[in-house]
Amino acid sequence: MRLGVLDIGSNTGHLLVVDAHGGAAPLPASSHKEPLRLAEHLDEGGAVTQEGIDALTSFCASALEVAEDKGCEEMLAFATSAVRDATNSDAVLAHVHKETGVDLEVLPGEDEARLTFLAVRRWFGWSAGRLAVFDIGGGSLEIAGGKDEAPDVAWSLPLGAGRLARNHFTEGPIDEAGLRDLRRKIRADIAKDAGKLLRYGAPDRAAATSKTFRSLARICGAAPSGDGSLVPRALPAAELSEWIPKLIGMSNDELALLPGVSSSRSHQIVAGALVAEAVMDIFDLSKLEICPWALREGVILERFDHLGFINR
Repeated sequence: MRLGVLDIGSNTGHLLVVDAHGGAAPLPASSHKEPLRLAEHLDEGGAVTQEGIDALTSFCASALEVAEDKGCEEMLAFATSAVRDATNSDAVLAHVHKETGVDLEVLPGEDEARLTFLAVRRWFGWSAGRLAVFDIGGGSLEIAGGKDEAPDVAWSLPLGAGRLARNHFTEGPIDEAGLRDLRRKIRADIAKDAGKLLRYGAPDRAAATSKTFRSLARICGAAPSGDGSLVPRALPAAELSEWIPKLIGMSNDELALLPGVSSSRSHQIVAGALVAEAVMDIFDLSKLEICPWALREGVILERFDHLGFINR
């Protein structure tokens, strides 16, 4: 079966076309994506702007065309925190459906964390033991943990790199007092519910997904993406802490020259680094292993499970 998965994230719109094979991992066949930056296309009232709606609608139309051209039998389309939290979410979804026929499902934050956890569990397998999984998106941070395929706990926080960049870094470099306040807020928000995960004890393995974590790992010396997905990669807490003062002192142009950092996301990297550092400090983690599978793969795996492709 060929399946299209349309992921409308807070930073990027991404259509992933995969082939399902009984007893095998989903095989990517094609990819189509564009930087939408919906987390930054919000007005003062929290509504997606007309510019954001137009960009989203255009991308959904092009994704549908690509899915049809590639022979997809089915397309699963979903949106995450930028659309989920927008005050005009219903109107945005209705407009996209009317103009393109694409029916976007808004994933609740808990489901986003749960599906990402499923993907990471399948990637690392049962030998990983109790897993803790973290995902920094454009609009939110997802946290999940457990010993099975379904996490014992899963929740979402409005601490995405794009959201924080929009709220705290739009007027240029942040001063020392502003940085301290932001750091304190991030850590307080994460620590508030940290006991959900910590009550089960230290995880046997802690993993991270998303572009933000991959970029930070690359900055700290992880192998480039060109080396393939099977190469082990990790984000060490000590190296990240050493890098953060350097990142804060760089301009967006300088940040964009770092390995693993794209020009479209360079303005978000400091905010993402602050969240990543807070996660490792609060949960007492010396490193996070980078998992190449994330939410899209979780959506695919759950769908294939329901069709009987994986567990048969």
